[in-house]
Amino acid sequence: MTAAAYAEFLPENYRSARREPESTWWEWRGRRVHIARDRRPDAPVRVMGIHGAGGHSAALWSFACLAADDDVDILFPDMPVYGRTVEPHPSQVRYCDWIDLLCDLVAAERADDPRPLVLFGASMGGMMAYEVAARTGQVAAVVATCLLDPGDPQGRVAAARWGFAGKVAPSLLPPVARVAGDLRLPIRWLVRMNRMSNDPDLTRMCESDPLGGGVRIPLGFLADWFTYPHAAPEDFTAAPVTLVHPAADRWTPPEPSLRFLDRISAPTQAVLLENCGHWPIEEPGLTRLIATTRAVITGVAAQG
Repeated sequence: MTAAAYAEFLPENYRSARREPESTWWEWRGRRVHIARDRRPDAPVRVMGIHGAGGHSAALWSFACLAADDDVDILFPDMPVYGRTVEPHPSQVRYCDWIDLLCDLVAAERADDPRPLVLFGASMGGMMAYEVAARTGQVAAVVATCLLDPGDPQGRVAAARWGFAGKVAPSLLPPVARVAGDLRLPIRWLVRMNRMSNDPDLTRMCESDPLGGGVRIPLGFLADWFTYPHAAPEDFTAAPVTLVHPAADRWTPPEPSLRFLDRISAPTQAVLLENCGHWPIEEPGLTRLIATTRAVITGVAAQG
């Protein structure tokens, strides 16, 4: 699936605003990581997009371009088993690998380019952006559409395909993963991919996308996510965090994300995107998402 195919679901006045990405590659621990980029050497700020369990860089590229303006440098990696990244051992990929990859990528990008870096995390990518900011200390700001903490029982219930499975996942999945952790199953069997969007056509496209919602992930990845020890929010002072949560999200409701945000010690703000589903394409929330993200970027640029 291409960036243009996903852009067709945006309101008509936003479809022509996209900038086509450049495909680049980064070698990491035996993997060939695909990174979509729009290089702007003179831009004062850079933005890294981070997708979740149903997306990839092309699927979310339009949002990256809309949320940033023409004076922002953008990069957007495909996480292992997703997008165009070449993963030699897909059955062995774990959530901790995703976090390690992103931390190393941030360190490499910052070593090569000292401009301030903002992380924009979509869906599960929001918590990943938070974690990477905590671990690296090299992020100027975090913008997240969701902060789904697997330590929150209500968050786990929201994430899992069947709510009862989310409740018992931390105790049930690890022993199963020790025996069958490399077993790969369609992600749509395990999480509520059927609630990806409030537009049924977009949901169907996500679920069938062989680069995104149609992939198979190992049970060990899911077990790792449900038990991963994320940085304690009470100790988080790495960067300001802005939550831009869809208000009409039928997959991950705002309440668990807002609870987590309230515990963060760093400066925070919460913005609910009116009328938006989990994949925020509806107005007026989409315009508010764009305006809020651009305001964060402008603030970072002003601080130098």
